Amino acid sequence: MGYNEGMKIVFAQGNPDTKYVHTRHNTGFLVLDAVGEKYDAAWRDIDKYKGRISDVMINDEKVLLVKPLSYYNDTGLVARTLADYYKLDPAKDFLVVHDDLSLPFGTIRIRENGSDAGNNGIKSLNAHLGPDYPRIRIGIWTEDRDKMDDVNFVLGTFPKAEFEKLEKEIIPKAIELVEAFVDEKLELSSHKV
Repeated sequence: MGYNEGMKIVFAQGNPDTKYVHTRHNTGFLVLDAVGEKYDAAWRDIDKYKGRISDVMINDEKVLLVKPLSYYNDTGLVARTLADYYKLDPAKDFLVVHDDLSLPFGTIRIRENGSDAGNNGIKSLNAHLGPDYPRIRIGIWTEDRDKMDDVNFVLGTFPKAEFEKLEKEIIPKAIELVEAFVDEKLELSSHKV
């Protein structure tokens, strides 16, 4: 059987436990929650995919929103299982939304492939999907990063002012980019909000 035409997956990086909800590492989940809210997602946990999943219609296209129930650094197997089950081409039908420690907060960058750049979640995805899939990278670096190690920074919660900017400016722009992906109009770009 060939690839499944007309369906796409938007896959967010994050950690499933409630204690991680507003952490920098859950930026992808926060974006997907907002997409889900806009398109009336009904989330359900599906054990065989190890994911919290909702199918929605975006611009007359069926889109599967996926928040893996595995931890951030082990999401590749979840992605591979879904790509195989739905017979999707990762390079065309699979979008990953994730935080990026190498980009300044307020920067959103689109890439169609690439290395993991030290991001263990992307390392896991690349190991299972290969490096050729589009991604929305959302910058989380601030000067606070210089005061702590990577783990404490990415698992730290956003300060109030940053979280407000995330909700009011960054997430709405990310939603626009998800919609562009669904319409097959997502282009390599960098945005500063």
